[in-house]
Amino acid sequence: MKFHNYDDICRFEQETQPDLADNTYELILKSASKNPGHKALTFYLQPKDYKKNASWTYRQLIAEINAAANMFRDLGIRDTDVVSYILPNTPETVFTFLGGEAAGIVNPINPLLEPEQMAEIMNEAGTKILVTLAPFPKTDIWEKVSSVLNKVHSLKTVITVDLGKYLGFLPRLIVKAGQKKMRMSGSVPVLDFHQTSRKYSREMLSFQRTIRPEDTASMFHTGGTTGKPKIALHTHRNEVANAWALSQYINLKEYKTFFCGLPWFHVNGVMVTGLAPLSGGHGILLGTPAGYRGEGVIRNFWKTVEYYKISFFSAVPTVLQMLLQVPLKGEDISSLDLALCGASPLSVKLFQDFEEATKLKIIEGYGFTEGSCANAANPPDGERKIGSIGLALPFHFMKTVILDERSGGYIRDAETDEIGNIVCRGLNVFPGYKDDAHNKNIWVNDGEHLWYNTGDLGRRDADHFYWITGRKKELIIRGGHNIDPNSIEQPLSRHPAVAGVAAIGMPDKKSGELPVAYVQLKKGMTATENELIDFSRQHITEQAAVPKHIFIIDELPLTAIGKVFKPLLSMKIIKKVYEEELSGIPGLPACTIDVEQDPKLGMKVKITTGMLTEAVRSKINDAVGGYAVKYEILELQPDTLF
Repeated sequence: MKFHNYDDICRFEQETQPDLADNTYELILKSASKNPGHKALTFYLQPKDYKKNASWTYRQLIAEINAAANMFRDLGIRDTDVVSYILPNTPETVFTFLGGEAAGIVNPINPLLEPEQMAEIMNEAGTKILVTLAPFPKTDIWEKVSSVLNKVHSLKTVITVDLGKYLGFLPRLIVKAGQKKMRMSGSVPVLDFHQTSRKYSREMLSFQRTIRPEDTASMFHTGGTTGKPKIALHTHRNEVANAWALSQYINLKEYKTFFCGLPWFHVNGVMVTGLAPLSGGHGILLGTPAGYRGEGVIRNFWKTVEYYKISFFSAVPTVLQMLLQVPLKGEDISSLDLALCGASPLSVKLFQDFEEATKLKIIEGYGFTEGSCANAANPPDGERKIGSIGLALPFHFMKTVILDERSGGYIRDAETDEIGNIVCRGLNVFPGYKDDAHNKNIWVNDGEHLWYNTGDLGRRDADHFYWITGRKKELIIRGGHNIDPNSIEQPLSRHPAVAGVAAIGMPDKKSGELPVAYVQLKKGMTATENELIDFSRQHITEQAAVPKHIFIIDELPLTAIGKVFKPLLSMKIIKKVYEEELSGIPGLPACTIDVEQDPKLGMKVKITTGMLTEAVRSKINDAVGGYAVKYEILELQPDTLF
């Protein structure tokens, strides 16, 4: 069925009974039984050699999953035991994720985290087996991981993936020579993934296990990087339902190739370009271990699309911005059907520029780790409202509600176009966090159902499209990467001259947002912005969270109950960014810039100026149109301007 509007989704939900597999292993088995010879997975190691690849049919993929699951089981993994992996995007990452869920529970961990954070997550998850990367050029994963293995007390076995397998003969020998110096860690045995897995049956699972839909399938780390790790539990039903809804919504009938450039430690990579295409019998192309971050991946992207006949890719606005810098030079990209963009707001200008340059349809979407991944998207076959996150996916329910400011309790549903808290429920929504302390106040009871409070503010228009207008949870989203303000505020607050600190996101054309901080100094003490930034670099463990700027102000704005009022600081930084952008436009009359809370759009910039020529108006759009913050121009006659 093709989805054009909200009525189509309602009709589909009334007429359809979801035919869901009980677990992710069964999900892949079904696809394999229908299309055993179809190519399921393709991988290329180096961007410049994108034509040189390794591939697996569905029959071969099942064999690799069986071998991985049997290996994990033999090494002691039982139904509730955890296999963690700290890996880039490799075929073995896919085998580990799916084989780990068949044998026990999987816990993906971001390889870009600092070693101490990795150890904290593994301890919180109760990691029994860790799959990670053996030493390999231009990666520091093994160096980081090996330094903290002795701090993970539940760890019994380490399994390393050797990417040298995908190199030619001479480069492989060089990598092998480097691996001989690999440091082992205490008494924890370190095994080779390929050498060990080949010992196990590929024909079938060699153990008996009934995997129920409500069983935990995975544990995804989410939230900030300070304090006790927040781990979201996904059931098999959560992941299967989300994959099924995505494949139904995209409505691809014939075999297609999905490019996976987002990491498999994040739900977007795993679900949108992993389980969703696999549930429909389609193919996944893993574009280098580093995905979009790989040197040369963006530069060769259009050639790669042409060579592999790619139909779909998922990205964040930063990726689209980079792809715009690589003009098409005659490549045939007619195979492309859709690009899904999410994680952070997409500016109208970027949307229009990208579609004009590529003639490719962009679908803006919305999701969150606690909802398995995708929860809403603009309809692929209907009207797409630029700037909205679209319609709730089939059987993925959303609404906006008004909550009590103090207790967080439900008061009523929000009216059409009234800003409220976005809440969600459905088969995709997780049962909760591993640590029950993190489950406090995350559910909203409307008297009929329990809804997950996303922490996002938004509105629903008359056509049931949703629009994000703000975030109560205050995350800073840098290029699709979530940064908890606490990971900036807590270290900075330890500076002896700092009395108070508030971290927020500064609008950025490339990354969506960059972290900045406002600091109030203790009375009688001094510090410069450079001193505080140097202090941040030394004490903030996540490099992406180091503030781009630190502004020293006399007094942080506070609410009536003494909390920092961050919206005022957000208005301040937005105004500063827009003033700097507009100051360099020749021919622009004197103007004022005001930032206000619009009842429909959230933060909005109002540019009040004199009468403009079309050329100057175009330059304004070029200067500020790339930001996700909406703006309007109010032109006044000179005698009424000020």
